[in-house]
Formats: sequence, C-alpha cells, structure tokens
Amino acid sequence: MTITQIKDKLETSTHPIAKSLHQGPGYKVLIIGFKKGMILKDHKAHIRSKLTVLEGSVRYFEDTRIVTLGRYDEIDIPVEKTHNVEALEDSLCLLSQGD
Repeated sequence: MTITQIKDKLETSTHPIAKSLHQGPGYKVLIIGFKKGMILKDHKAHIRSKLTVLEGSVRYFEDTRIVTLGRYDEIDIPVEKTHNVEALEDSLCLLSQGD
C-alpha cells in the first residue's frame, strides 16, 4: 500500500515523496519515490543509512564522490556527510537507517 500511495502522489508532485515503511526502536525504513529529474536536496544522515534502488536509476552526490545507481544497487551513506540524490529516470528507493 505504501508504494502505491507514493506512486499516486508522484503523479502531481514537483518533489520526491518519502513515506515510512517500517520503524522501531533505533531503526526506520523509508520508501522514496522520484520522477525523472527530481532532486532530494543537500542533507545529512545523522545515523547509519543505506540507499537501495528498487526501480529506475539515481545519481548520488557526496563532495567529489558521484555514484550512479541502477535497479538493486545500493550505497552506504556516511553519517554527517552532506549529500543529495538526483533521479535519472522515474525511480523508487528504499532507505534503511539504524543499527
């Protein structure tokens, strides 16, 4: 249901849509939906995080590090490092945070 809701909201959105899929003490899992060209602006992760692409393709930017991720690719996101994510095509990502 969560993924369907995100895809429905993306139809009229001008920015990425994120919704919690699951959370508990010390962790959370988010689904983030993008339309091609959308950017998740500069931000920092304050806890251990991993981004996994479920559909589409995104580009991850961190300082001089630029990584293109396709379906099922994943990347560990360092704590307290400024980064952003740009959708190269319509995309759906899983963000897991915590220990």
